[in-house]
Amino acid sequence: MILAGDIGGTNTRLGLFELVRNRPKLVSIQIFPSRQYPRLEDIVEEFLTKNSLPITAACIGIAGPIKDGLCETPNLPWIADSKKLGEVLGLHRVELINDLEANAHGISVLAKEDLVLLNAGEPDANGNAGLISAGTGLGEAGLHWVGEYYQPFASEGGHVDFAPRNEIEVDLLSYLIKKLGHVSYERVLSGPGLINIYRFLAETKRAEEPAWLREEMQQHDAGAVITKAALEHRAPICELAHNIFVSIYGAEAGNLALKVLATGGIFIGGGIAPKILPTLKEPAFLESFWSKGRMTALLKAVPVHVIINDKTALLGAARVAFFGIRMSRY
Repeated sequence: MILAGDIGGTNTRLGLFELVRNRPKLVSIQIFPSRQYPRLEDIVEEFLTKNSLPITAACIGIAGPIKDGLCETPNLPWIADSKKLGEVLGLHRVELINDLEANAHGISVLAKEDLVLLNAGEPDANGNAGLISAGTGLGEAGLHWVGEYYQPFASEGGHVDFAPRNEIEVDLLSYLIKKLGHVSYERVLSGPGLINIYRFLAETKRAEEPAWLREEMQQHDAGAVITKAALEHRAPICELAHNIFVSIYGAEAGNLALKVLATGGIFIGGGIAPKILPTLKEPAFLESFWSKGRMTALLKAVPVHVIINDKTALLGAARVAFFGIRMSRY
């Protein structure tokens, strides 16, 4: 039995897996609100009190850069330590990998129904691939084709400088610079990023903020309220914020495709994409994805899929734990 983890800024998912027909099979899963715990070790200890099966190996995907078995998470006040986790689990070592790297490994064990096609393109069987995931933060990873399999690799591409493409995005950048200093793509392309876009529109009077909406956002998760109101066409300010968000999402997905030359495909992961799937299917996302000047034809040939299985990172972490390798096929 192995333990796999998917650690995000909002939720921590821990699962036990067994190997069936060379694929990880989920035995049990538990979801914890990440911010309610001072350390990752506390979550693991609580999980073990309810799951007493013997664990022979463990791999945990965590949002943040990892060096020498340590990860200081950018969206949580934690320092995850593979040695301390090993002590809690009674293991010699626990594999810590970037959450997007775990997600990339998980792609290889997804079923056809776990993916929604946005662009068929002209897939290159020997081309690289890329993965971009907006959620509490923004993660990006690559999958390098090495002749017989894909080798996933982590990045912190979500923290590169945000590059505006039009007048309203230039004004958005100026607004956020005054508030934040450095403005990365994560500051506009994530759950908190959607809220940043909304507040920019409200505070600069580009759209009216209804009183009922302001009250709802104070009482509930603001990002979820904005998304719901946008999809239901109940508030023009939310629709505008949502449309800007989707356009930026498409643009940065296209940027990633160029950076890793993802002629094998781009995968859209994370918690936000499945919730806004109807909008992603509309022209704005792909138009922004393709709009790369002289590289437009190249981008139009890149297949684009949305991952709708929320356990992909767990499956990927389980795969690494079982096989002790960092390679992937799909």
